Amino acid sequence: MLKSVICEILGIEYPVFQGGMAWIADSTLAAAVSEAGGLGLISAVNYGKEAVREEIRKARALTDKPFGVNIMLAAPDAAEIASLVVEEGVKIVTTGAGSPARFMDMWKEAGIKVIPVVASVAYARKMQELGATAIVAEGAESGGHIGETHTMALIPQIVDAVDIPVIAAGGIFDGRGAAAAFMLGACGVQLGTRFLMARECSVHPVYKERLIKASDIGTMVTGRSLQDAVRGLKTPFAKEFAKMEADPSVSPDEIRAFGTGSLRKAVFDGDLAHGSFLAGEVAGMCQQEECARDIVLDIVHGAEKVMKEKSSIYGC
Repeated sequence: MLKSVICEILGIEYPVFQGGMAWIADSTLAAAVSEAGGLGLISAVNYGKEAVREEIRKARALTDKPFGVNIMLAAPDAAEIASLVVEEGVKIVTTGAGSPARFMDMWKEAGIKVIPVVASVAYARKMQELGATAIVAEGAESGGHIGETHTMALIPQIVDAVDIPVIAAGGIFDGRGAAAAFMLGACGVQLGTRFLMARECSVHPVYKERLIKASDIGTMVTGRSLQDAVRGLKTPFAKEFAKMEADPSVSPDEIRAFGTGSLRKAVFDGDLAHGSFLAGEVAGMCQQEECARDIVLDIVHGAEKVMKEKSSIYGC
């Protein structure tokens, strides 16, 4: 059975995290992943503090297994959400888009296990110094906001740099990717793009259709001119965004205005002209909608099979 130290730390059955995707990762998806033995995450970037509270309580009604909340620290209501997770007795928090330093004492006192998402060795070290329980090291193959270093190079460097558990993210879709991450020293994996195809994921049907139609070169990165690079599907919106970035006559403010609200338009409206359909480079592997449980078990059993086969080949 695929187990690691992170399972013991968090009380989960399998070392498989579902990404805390903004506007997407709700209680239904998180609870389904947790029920399957992984770690489901609720995104705090939804409808405000009370809506997040409601999602936490809905998840508790759907599962008695551990789940967490993902907090984007650059969000205007980050401080409110940071206090909310304490109020609601949430025991696992993942963070992104900033440093959790100002909340660490409060969270530690409440017994919350904090797992920041990082994209560099330097930031991984800083998070360890702050007292993070573990880190998610996310390579540039991932969907959404990305760093510069890709997963194959990033994971072993971060594993060598810190003493806390490392969860690998970016470009992982099935058991083969999970096995590769373990061979690089990770003790767990986080997936976002594949969980977009979960039946329990409520994104617009057009979003899922575009994922199924995506090829191996079906994603592109935009936002680098704004120091806010994100990876998503090649859509009319993404291509127009890239065109605006390449035009020196278009100001950064105009580009930002064009992108405002674009993720919501993709998630809820399936709007190809105005929506940002965030997805990782593994989008070309999406073939069908599946239950969250089937996704988790496919990753676990697939990784076990790969590692067993390879060990027998090399006589290990």
